Amino acid sequence: MKLVWSIMVLLIILLQVRLWVGEGSFAQVWGLEEAIAGQRAENEELEIRNERLFAEVQNLRGQQGALEERARMNLGLIREDETFFLVVEQ
Repeated sequence: MKLVWSIMVLLIILLQVRLWVGEGSFAQVWGLEEAIAGQRAENEELEIRNERLFAEVQNLRGQQGALEERARMNLGLIREDETFFLVVEQ
């Protein structure tokens, strides 16, 4: 009878070790859940950025004035009949 109890205790200990340490253990599952939560947060930020970029592209495609404004602001473009003044602060 002692042998049967010893075998059962040994099996329970082995099952507990597998449950807490190794592949598919609680520690690994917790780590994966944290990684998933981090990835979801990053995906939400990237989705918001993509929506902003998509809106900007739609604006640039739809309105000629938006394209001209972008060229003036970023590239410093001016028309032929305009005068460019550069104000330098000290």
